[in-house]
Parts: sequence; structure tokens; C-alpha cells
Amino acid sequence: MKIYYHDHFVLPLPEGHRFPMAKYRLLRERIVAAKLVDPADLQVADGATDSEILRAHSAEYLHKVKNGLLTQKEIRRIGFPWSPELVERSRRSAGSTVAACRAALTGDIGVNLAGGTHHAHRDWGEGYCVFNDAVIAARSMQAEGKVRRVAVIDCDVHQGNGTAALTAGDASIFTFSIHGEKNFPYRKCAGDLDIGLPDGTTDESYLEALEHSLWRVFTRGRPELVIYLSGADAFAGDRLGRLALTKDGLAARDRMVMGACLDAGVPFAVAMAGGYAADVADTADIHFNTVRLAASLL
Repeated sequence: MKIYYHDHFVLPLPEGHRFPMAKYRLLRERIVAAKLVDPADLQVADGATDSEILRAHSAEYLHKVKNGLLTQKEIRRIGFPWSPELVERSRRSAGSTVAACRAALTGDIGVNLAGGTHHAHRDWGEGYCVFNDAVIAARSMQAEGKVRRVAVIDCDVHQGNGTAALTAGDASIFTFSIHGEKNFPYRKCAGDLDIGLPDGTTDESYLEALEHSLWRVFTRGRPELVIYLSGADAFAGDRLGRLALTKDGLAARDRMVMGACLDAGVPFAVAMAGGYAADVADTADIHFNTVRLAASLL
């Protein structure tokens, strides 16, 4: 398994900022301590190039991000203050998912210890998302002639509105999102398959809905590659989640998604997506369980 990280690209955030940046470092430290992979397979991926980013985003938006020309309104919508470090980290996040997909398509499993930036649209970012790594990676694999059809299985608790909007009308990328119906974003963009769940949904109901949906992903989407946005924010202890899954339930979710890929003979890459637990160690624990399961499949 190939694992890609970029937690050493630290964002200069104002004191009191709510995004739990520490989860990335904690996750990598746990992976190293557990010796899940050979040290050579824990890598820093190259940043996504302009040409790769432009497969999902407009030239004007990329220019504004690169050169610090975003308006204050656009910066507030993203949720991070602009800085050169933000640009570099956003490139690396997308590049890590591109690299994870390349690994998956060579018979391995690729994991991005960040990514899942599914709220980024063609002309703007929002919800802590600057560039949409899943769409950039999917279209990069298509442009490189590696696959024709890709499915994005998005289990982050927030609907993947940017991914849905960016791929609308593109039958070669099938988007599935299972999320909290009343949670952010409050104006959803319809994907190919959306399952909106009520606040307080627990393990049994969640897993039943997921199981009934996965076969539709593979029969309707007919993917040659799956990009799995796992997410830790459906956890009962998440500050922004509003669902009530346990860690065992989230582990069962991972087994269900990865098992469906294996049963269908479809390679998959994993991005961690969101997680905002009151105790950041809980978020790191959930992400670690996802990576550990992926490693056990090889």
C-alpha cells in the first residue's frame, strides 16, 4: 500500500480557528508507530500541476488562488485565510489523491491521509476546500488513458456538492454521496446518487442505507476505479456531524465499501475527508482504522 501525506506543510491559522489540523500529524504518527507500511511506502506526493487542476477548475479561479487575489468574501467562504502555504498544501492534497489513484491502478491500494475536498466548485472554494481532489484525480486518470469510468463513493457526513456540480452531465464519473440531509451544505447539488439521512442516524440504519446503495454504484456507474472519501465526521462525537455512528459502525462502513470494491474487482483509492470530533484523538483513531483496514487487504 502507498500512503501519501503532507502534514508538514503547516498553515498559519489565527488563534482559535476551528479546523483540527493536528489530526493529520496524529494520524501519520500512529501509522508510523503501527508499522502499517514500509517507510518507503509513506511518501510526500508532488503537488497537482496547473494542467491537472484545470481539469476541474477555471483558469480565472486558479489564477486568483495562486496569486492571492481572492476577495474577502471568497476567503470567508473557503474558511481558511489565504497564504502561500494554503496554495501549496491544497496542491499537495490534490496531488496526493492523484498519486493514490495511480497506485491503485498498478495493483496496489493508494491512500491520501488528507483530501476529500469535495465542496470545491469550478469557480470557487468553500467549506475548507480549495481544489476538488477527487475530480482532479478522476479526470487525470482518464486523461492519462488509465480508465474511462470512475465512481466517487463519498461517505463524508456533508454532501459532496462540489463534486456533483463539477461532474454534472459527465456520465463517465458517477458520484454517490451518503450524508446528513440537514447538514452543510444547505443547498445541495444533485449527484448521480444521493442518500440524505436524518439527524441522529445510528449504525444500523446507516449501514442498511449504504448496503442498498452500493450495488447501484457498481451497476449504474460501472466504474473501473473507485475514489473513496471515507470521512470521520459521521461519528457521534463529531462537532459538525449531527449523525450518531460509533467507531465500530464506521469500521463496518469501511469494510462494506472496500469489500464491495473487491467483490466487483475494481481498484480503489482512499482519501480521509472530514473529521471534527471534540477530542481530535477520536478523529485520528477513526481515520487510522480506515487506513489499517486498507492495509490488511493486501
